[in-house]
Amino acid sequence: MTSNTTPSLRKLGSSDLEVFPLALGGNVFGWTADEATSFAVLDAYTAAGGNFVDTADVYSAWVDGNQGGESETIIGRWLAARGNRSDVVIATKVSQHPRYQGLSAANIKAAADASLRRLGTDYIDLYYTHFDQPEVPVEEIIGALDDLVKAGKVRYIAASNISAERLKASLEFSDREGLARYVALQPHYNLVSRDTYEGELRDVAERSGLAAVPYYALASGFLTGKYRPATTVDSARAGGAGKYLETERGRRVLPVLDEIAAAHEVPVATVALAWLAAQPTVAAPIASARTVEQLPALLGVAGLRLTDAEVDSLTRASA
Repeated sequence: MTSNTTPSLRKLGSSDLEVFPLALGGNVFGWTADEATSFAVLDAYTAAGGNFVDTADVYSAWVDGNQGGESETIIGRWLAARGNRSDVVIATKVSQHPRYQGLSAANIKAAADASLRRLGTDYIDLYYTHFDQPEVPVEEIIGALDDLVKAGKVRYIAASNISAERLKASLEFSDREGLARYVALQPHYNLVSRDTYEGELRDVAERSGLAAVPYYALASGFLTGKYRPATTVDSARAGGAGKYLETERGRRVLPVLDEIAAAHEVPVATVALAWLAAQPTVAAPIASARTVEQLPALLGVAGLRLTDAEVDSLTRASA
């Protein structure tokens, strides 16, 4: 990647990873995007300066005939075909694959090896615990992750779907024992779901220098603006997105998004992502595209800076 074509990258927490301000979600690869389409989306994303691809070992086990790992396999084939492994920050996750359930030390290590095989690489840039397992001591989880870092299989570790209390305990254990420490957090966070991150969890992240990489950044597509009263959208996620129309908050947010999008002459989705990108601790929202045509609205976040007044009006509308 050449610096003159790459929009400004953001430092990911205390790590030395520098990432594009939009992480490309890999959940659709092998699900609503076949391999050829996935390659095209990945090509277009990286051509625009993108370098941060988010996946998980479980993607997409929920599809009939899939086993889990389909997304990693497609990404691995793409990396091999393009020969660009060192240019891309690959994030994946452990705990939900049907064959590698949970966060025991043995499972974390076995799942990491399986992810490495599918990705066709010898290291994972950012390795998340996908869903915390409160019954497993943080000492066991961090110990296993630290072993992976020491072995060179993982560069940095991160957490997703974890309570503020468990996150704090994990960080304290890492600090006390001098072991690998979480550098990022992947919370459920967007304009119509703020209490899933704001508050104690964000406070811990902020105090501890963690970067947030929010998922459901567009609320299953609701914040693209295509879901309106009396419209029908053909999408695998239409049910999830449609429910926000029934909420007062959802109905309040849309007109404000429309107004700001019109002022900047950008899609509604770009504005929704820009609000997230402007929030404390957020390094890069995650959004996925099942077609190349969906990408420009997402990539636009790299070039859009909302005014303080615009951020405030969205914050008020989504309160």
